Amino acid sequence: VQLQASGGGLVQPGGSLRLSCAASGLSFGDYTIGWFRQAPGKEREGVSCISSNGRTNLLDSEKGRFTISRDNARKTVSLQMRSLKPEDTAVYYCAAVYDYSGSCSLHAEYGYWGQGTLVTVSS
Repeated sequence: VQLQASGGGLVQPGGSLRLSCAASGLSFGDYTIGWFRQAPGKEREGVSCISSNGRTNLLDSEKGRFTISRDNARKTVSLQMRSLKPEDTAVYYCAAVYDYSGSCSLHAEYGYWGQGTLVTVSS
């Protein structure tokens, strides 16, 4: 199983980025995909997830700024991030867990992880 996160970069405060997670080696449509981030010196935290049937979950602090979506045909999940703040600076990871319930949780035991993509929000 491989998860490839991409789309990170340097962006000014208030800007936008779209992260993508491309999956291979798994039955993509059966998996919940989550996005997590780890800022320097901080614990990793869940940002958003999307279940196999499209149900989503999003960190409260990001509601209204981040949107998650998936394309099962292309085996990708995207995280659209708007109005970025310096505190969004982190390495963002995508991860997968088998979807038994049709809903997603950021606290599930995600067994497959991508390598991460760095997002830096700075002027």
